[in-house]
Amino acid sequence: MINNKDDFVDQYRQKFQEIHGKPIVEGTAYDYYTALAGLVRDLISLNWVKTNKYYHQNQAKQVYYFSIEFLPGKLLSSYLSNMGIKDLALAALDELNIDFEEIKTQEPDAGLGNGGLGRLASCFMDSMASCGLAGHGCGIRYKYGFFEQKIVDGFQAELPNNWLKNGNVWEIRKSDKAVEVRFGGDVRIHNEGGKTSFIHKNYEPVKAVPYDIPLVGYTNGVVNTLRLWRAEVASERDFDLSCFNRGDYLKAVAYKNTVESISQILYPDDSNRVGRELRLKQQYFLVSAGVQSIVRHFKKKHGSLENFAEKIVIHINDTHPVLVIPELIRILIDEEGMGWNDAWQIISQTISYTNHTVLPESLEEWSVSLFRSLLPRIYMIVEEINKRFCKALWSKYPGDWKRISDMAIIADDYIRMTNLAVASSFSVNGVAHIHTEILKNTILKNFNDYYPHKINNKTNGISHRRWCLEANPELSQLILETAGGNCIKHPMDITCLLKLTDDQSFLEKLALVKRKNKEKVAKMIRDKYDLVIDVDSIFDIHMKRIHMYKRQLLNIFHILDLYRRLKENPDLDIYPRTFFFSGKAAPSYQLAKDIIKLINDMSDVINKDKSIKDKIKIIFLENYNVSLAEQIIPAADVSEQISTASKEASGTGNMKFMMNGALTIGTLDGANIEIKDKVGAENMFVFGMTADEVLNYYQNGGYNSWTFYEQDSRIKWILDQLVSGTLNDDREQFKRIHDSLLYDNDEFFVLKDFSSYVNAQTRLDLAYRDQNKWLSMSLANIANSGIFSSDRTILEYAVGIWDIEPFIK
Repeated sequence: MINNKDDFVDQYRQKFQEIHGKPIVEGTAYDYYTALAGLVRDLISLNWVKTNKYYHQNQAKQVYYFSIEFLPGKLLSSYLSNMGIKDLALAALDELNIDFEEIKTQEPDAGLGNGGLGRLASCFMDSMASCGLAGHGCGIRYKYGFFEQKIVDGFQAELPNNWLKNGNVWEIRKSDKAVEVRFGGDVRIHNEGGKTSFIHKNYEPVKAVPYDIPLVGYTNGVVNTLRLWRAEVASERDFDLSCFNRGDYLKAVAYKNTVESISQILYPDDSNRVGRELRLKQQYFLVSAGVQSIVRHFKKKHGSLENFAEKIVIHINDTHPVLVIPELIRILIDEEGMGWNDAWQIISQTISYTNHTVLPESLEEWSVSLFRSLLPRIYMIVEEINKRFCKALWSKYPGDWKRISDMAIIADDYIRMTNLAVASSFSVNGVAHIHTEILKNTILKNFNDYYPHKINNKTNGISHRRWCLEANPELSQLILETAGGNCIKHPMDITCLLKLTDDQSFLEKLALVKRKNKEKVAKMIRDKYDLVIDVDSIFDIHMKRIHMYKRQLLNIFHILDLYRRLKENPDLDIYPRTFFFSGKAAPSYQLAKDIIKLINDMSDVINKDKSIKDKIKIIFLENYNVSLAEQIIPAADVSEQISTASKEASGTGNMKFMMNGALTIGTLDGANIEIKDKVGAENMFVFGMTADEVLNYYQNGGYNSWTFYEQDSRIKWILDQLVSGTLNDDREQFKRIHDSLLYDNDEFFVLKDFSSYVNAQTRLDLAYRDQNKWLSMSLANIANSGIFSSDRTILEYAVGIWDIEPFIK
């Protein structure tokens, strides 16, 4: 227990000497970090044990949230804040002449995710703990994460993200809770005494070892668990001594390497069969380990599975963990001796599912041949689910072959994971109002007709504690001074700031906060990239996974058009602007990698061109992660949310920027619409086609990108530049981008929305010149951002899907 600064100093000294065996004055920054983390972990552990004991004694209904990604960012500062001891810690460290800001740099970003899916999962974990809900995460302990991005000669290079090279101070290995996951082999069906059993033989065993990380609630004593699984060899088969003695050293360790590859990297390249098999292995490894652990723990506490569905909810975050469904059936039938009907009754009351996409390539399918060979027993169960489901469909829709074929779980030699999820879950939710309506009326229309009350909406949210309190302490202090400390637990209370949108004194304070944040970013850019940027320029920020539907190209084309106009007239009256880009492209997604190269080549040309008088500059920030976002977002003036309408399920970056006072330029897509509904169209810059207009083109045709090339001289000039050799000596370098827009007919309507986007950018330019008005708009965004807290979202899940209440308030 720590009661005051002196207690903290004493315990910190003791922990430092315990770990490092030397005086504090001889410590390095990393030594100081590990000592502080060790002390914090000890304090957390006390509440961790108490929380689990409380859940057990009160027989709390518990939620297990399965996600292939988690993206928590650095945890030390967040833990201190949530424990309510950050001020004590800072005062104690100051007395010891230890720089907390330097300590924070020693903690690596956990390499457990890539983008919005993982960050959302981590926000939900924070909110579950902070709202006193019994909820835990289940994921994979990736050794190298996605990848570390380096920009070399303008190209993306992928390096291993060795975030675990010094271990992870927050995790606890639980070897005694390891389970076995089985791949391959064959299944023998045995009938005896009227009872059928299924015997899995000749399989490849893999040991799944859990590592637990605490999830600390905000000042409520709650500590939930994020359990991450590591793949290890199940026996001494990892080393073949006879092969080694014969000189075949690689083969001697081949099995070990094959097994460990399951938890090495996130999203292995699936452009070949080996990569696809590894992805499927990862997904089954996650769900089998997680479900076995849940069942084993439940039986230990309750003795049987009699009331399993009353006490457990398993939530699957997107389609990657959908194999939870057949795996739980396997355990219930093969290991617990249940019949099919009893097992299905439990499944249909236990599993809930969130859909995150309408992109066809993201609606996972697995070939029957791959699936059956790798997971023979699981395939049998999926086949049985499909047979029973199709039989029920036939009863309702006799003769409607197309409908039944579209809804079938197995069709055309593929297993459709989305269909499996929807057919088996008791709840299916979208993540923004428009996304949910698109699901109901397009890709899941038949399911919505069949299950009229199953599909519901739960608009995403973000952890305001992470994205405002931690990332932007100056803004947080300003808010707390005005709205009061209660808004940390009740973020919608900050709507009281709306009364200050015309308060000159408050707006000046808000402007000062923004400027300080921009100065920090400008210094970082100067130190790391040797580029001087104008702090007084508009900071226009586009930080997202690089993808054609996210339309970084649209932003790029506007910049090229600005550059053309400045070359023609260097005195053109535009407000100086710095354009920031950041994001990773999937290693096999060549078009996205071409976009990164284009941004960097443009920056090389534009930033060196003195004739345009530094009116525009471009910077690509490499290796996007949570920590980088926490630096950049508080400094943003403009938030680029410009995806093709109907394609972005929700987006959460839009909420983070809004919460930090950036103004959105965006399409009516995802949660942008709900942001507009809250702040008003007058406080953002809306452009482009609506979702209905986009869907009409997809369904009925009629779009011809050549029309825009031929009729808009700006577009013609821009596309010609891509293949003229102006931006890169190799005329072929950007031909793939050029051809995708013309010869592949511009799938995501970049050219169609270009003129509307440019007009919105012009409005934005003019609006920024009236700083009082701009600051008032910025404050309107901040004041209305509380509803987009993940606390609100997770409480909607708790009430509307999981049927759980806070056990600790």
